[in-house]
Amino acid sequence: MNRLIVLKALMQHKTLRNYLEIGVFNGHIFFRIRSSFKVAVDPSFAFDNTRKAGKFFLNPYNFYNQYYQKTSDDFFAHDAANVFAKEKVELSLIDGMHEYEYALRDVENTLLHAKEGAVIVLHDCNPLTKDAACSFKEWNDRQFTGTWNGDVWRTILHLRSLRNDLTVFVLDDDHGLGIVIKKKNEHPLPYTKEQISRFTYEDFDANREKWLGLKPASYFYEFFGISQPGSDVD
Repeated sequence: MNRLIVLKALMQHKTLRNYLEIGVFNGHIFFRIRSSFKVAVDPSFAFDNTRKAGKFFLNPYNFYNQYYQKTSDDFFAHDAANVFAKEKVELSLIDGMHEYEYALRDVENTLLHAKEGAVIVLHDCNPLTKDAACSFKEWNDRQFTGTWNGDVWRTILHLRSLRNDLTVFVLDDDHGLGIVIKKKNEHPLPYTKEQISRFTYEDFDANREKWLGLKPASYFYEFFGISQPGSDVD
């Protein structure tokens, strides 16, 4: 299980089409998505126009791609209203700056432009070590070595505590895949924003399963009513 498998399954079986990806980098995921409405947002794409053209052969849907080389904050402030005026977001991958406030803004801004029934997939929600859960500054100070998930886990805890209009859980695979949908949360967690900001990695590690709503990867198929690959059930 990884984010590409999740995205492709949702597109195929739940007929979600209009796609937004924040934090595209080299396009490893973005170029493989089959949609005639795809929006890429990243302040520094790791590919040039020649590579873009080459991706038409990998996936003809890449002909329709829209690229916004800027921060997600800038995109939502200046472009999103026009981009999504007629076509709302149905499926989104958020894999940008892996820090609480940034990831939270990306989720909440995406929801403002999303259809009912839209699904947001949020990467890097389950850091397994304190080093992986460090700030961007700390990662920069160690010269970008090692895995960096940041504190996106706080974003999940925030949404599960303070957005009772959303159902949010994390699949225990691919560094933690957060699933966010517009559906009432019947059992919100009790934490305030101030508490969430003060929690340490040790607090998180001691409460990981509860705070993330951590689920095995197979739960994805159960929750969305999708047959697992290799299943005999139609």
